Amino acid sequence: MMKVLFINETCGRGSHGRICTDIADIITENGGQCKIGYGRDTVPDNYQKYAIRIGNSFDIYIHVLGSRVFDNTGFYSAGATKEFIHKVEEFNPDIIHLHNLHGYYINIKLLFEYFKTCGKPIIWTLHDCWPFTGHCTCSDYIGCDKWKTGCFRCPQKTNYPTCNLVDNSRGNFKKKKELFTKIPNLYIVTPSIWLKGQVEASFLYEYPVRVIESGIDLRTFKPSQGNFRGKYHLENKTVLLSVANAWSDRKGLAEYYKLSEMLDDSYQLVMVGNLRGEALPQNTLHIEHTNNQQELAEIYTESDVYLNFSCEETQGLTTVEALACGTPVLVIDRTAIAECVNDSCGVVLKAFDEHTMLDDINTAKYKEKEACLAQAAKYEKGICFEKYIAFYEELVK
Repeated sequence: MMKVLFINETCGRGSHGRICTDIADIITENGGQCKIGYGRDTVPDNYQKYAIRIGNSFDIYIHVLGSRVFDNTGFYSAGATKEFIHKVEEFNPDIIHLHNLHGYYINIKLLFEYFKTCGKPIIWTLHDCWPFTGHCTCSDYIGCDKWKTGCFRCPQKTNYPTCNLVDNSRGNFKKKKELFTKIPNLYIVTPSIWLKGQVEASFLYEYPVRVIESGIDLRTFKPSQGNFRGKYHLENKTVLLSVANAWSDRKGLAEYYKLSEMLDDSYQLVMVGNLRGEALPQNTLHIEHTNNQQELAEIYTESDVYLNFSCEETQGLTTVEALACGTPVLVIDRTAIAECVNDSCGVVLKAFDEHTMLDDINTAKYKEKEACLAQAAKYEKGICFEKYIAFYEELVK
């Protein structure tokens, strides 16, 4: 009977929190036991049985405040982390599976000092680059590679995890390198080949790294007709869709502005997601972020081409969601996005080319629906979870 402990910022909410609870459900259905250590947000009622809260709202407040001033995310919440480690020892898991450790809820120094002596196999799924940088979650957009040798004077100090005063990127880098290396039985997983390459170029290079893609629920993301076109009077338009949780320059806004200026009345650019104060490109339909995945599936389905111009993605699951709804895609080959696309279901561009963009969009538009569905089937979430469970069994044996 396998016992697995997960540690993540959330439990049952957000993509990473749902990965933890979905795998936990499979393990418990097969007679195992699971616990999920989490720090933020509420837990859905059906997942309370797994949840172990790390600290409380006051702990998070102090952690955030300290990080804002001293730029040392991950080095607060000492009392909460000590209490959590006691609960971990009582649970005595066979496997410890880490996900996001940033989020102002856990003390990484105490946690990794415990890992050095606990004797447990530890899997760490990296969803961004924070574990091997001195501050940021990704630096590809600004072309910074200080993380390869040693961070200092961080150009993204005011980006998440935000600091408004001290630049402690040099100290953070040194502490992380000391804490995160030389851990017995640590195995790293990334959701893309691109992020695997980043890990192998960092101080984490000593660890084995395998790629297990994050999956999507094909019962939700599937061809789904609704009233999206009728509601917005788009019946005779070529609908170009893009989706982001929150829009920013990193999501390729500059390219969407360029594209909007190129489109005549036969096209409609649609952008779904929180603008957070960003100005909207002209001739663009904006739809606020929705938690209704069925509605989102209908929007994907009724669009002609899905666009992803993002500059920083460790996988790019919105692209896969679009494919799962039978919609062909056009992406720019930055970071990991192109790994989700092949020639039969979409178009991959090396860069945004104003001279060929409309031709490229029309090429993508006529890709076969069946090819899109076949590509998305490779990312069915059950396949992802089976790979993780096989990995657990391999390590336990």
